[in-house]
Amino acid sequence: MNTLLHICCAPCANQCITALEADGIATTGFWYNPNIHPFTEYRARRNCLREYAETIGLTLIERNDYALRPFVRAVAEDISGRCVKCYEMRLMETARQAKEGGFDSFTSSLFISPYQNHELMAEVAQRAADTYGVTFLYRDFRPYFRDGQTFAREHGFYMQKYCGCIFSEEERYLKRNKIIP
Repeated sequence: MNTLLHICCAPCANQCITALEADGIATTGFWYNPNIHPFTEYRARRNCLREYAETIGLTLIERNDYALRPFVRAVAEDISGRCVKCYEMRLMETARQAKEGGFDSFTSSLFISPYQNHELMAEVAQRAADTYGVTFLYRDFRPYFRDGQTFAREHGFYMQKYCGCIFSEEERYLKRNKIIP
């Protein structure tokens, strides 16, 4: 089996890649994250992933769309419900890329995060699979989360403090400083 792995960042991807390959699944990485802002954050995550992919010989397909305005337009109507739009943007594009690239399936490193809504992501991914006629390969990578974070620290990866969405960064800042909007 040959799967396209959507990758949000190297700290989340390292154990996903290891687990897939341990299951005998050939993996190609896919960078597409129009939700990550500001540009310095986007670039830091992308560049760290590029370096990691090179060190392990992972083929990496990049769709470099720093898309602040399209992302904000997509979520502006419902900031608190923005995650579904974010998942749709990334997983629909991953499914499309998987279909066009002749992959057997697709999945995402997002499924390693204990902070993401797995049920919602899986629902969106299945819709994307149905839309593009490609298999969604669900894996619950959450048991590998801590190992992935440890691996990332040990290897000097860039370690982000929020999911990537500028609104998530705002929430993190407000919580840290106990500011009530």
